[in-house]
Amino acid sequence: MQTNENLMSASSAGNPFHGAALLDENGRETPITEEMIVQACDELLKHWQFPGQAA
Repeated sequence: MQTNENLMSASSAGNPFHGAALLDENGRETPITEEMIVQACDELLKHWQFPGQAA
């Protein structure tokens, strides 16, 4: 798990961390990327139904 000190060190090394991360069952962190968010939003849009429309 990264601490504030680790994050500051990564940032000063040219590897900025500006957000959130997913943690797996072993505690490994995967930074959440813009691509991941866009993909999730696209998936939600596929399943969205406007009110009043039958499924």
